[in-house]
Amino acid sequence: MKISELRNLTVLELLDKKKAFKTELFNLRFQQATNQLDNPMRIVVVKRTIARINTLLKEEELKAAK
Repeated sequence: MKISELRNLTVLELLDKKKAFKTELFNLRFQQATNQLDNPMRIVVVKRTIARINTLLKEEELKAAK
């Protein structure tokens, strides 16, 4: 997902997306370990998306602290 798409979501929606992507990352790593992974670049994309979500959550946390 692009950062612009993620910025339109609420904090609760971001947390739900983060949980879904973490589950997907776990499944992708499991597929990689069993040599069943079709697209290894998907792991990189999912990790970056999780990092983007974490960044947005931190931004919201800092906004709330002011």
